[in-house]
Amino acid sequence: MKNVTIYTTPTCSFCHMTKSFFKQNDVEFTEIDLTKDQEAIKEVVSATGQMGVPVTKIDDEYVIGFDKATLSRLLDI
Repeated sequence: MKNVTIYTTPTCSFCHMTKSFFKQNDVEFTEIDLTKDQEAIKEVVSATGQMGVPVTKIDDEYVIGFDKATLSRLLDI
């Protein structure tokens, strides 16, 4: 099983789309709300150079935004 973490904010429509995609495909994930976790913000920016959301970490790979094709490939779905 893949280790999936999604970094989100409450008002992000692409975050909601990504989470819906995961739920539709029975992908278990951990959600981290960046509005409540300053350390997570530093981690994401340091790892990706990006400040936008969603950022999804699948094992050791990061996906920026709702990139359905890349998410599907990394999740083998």
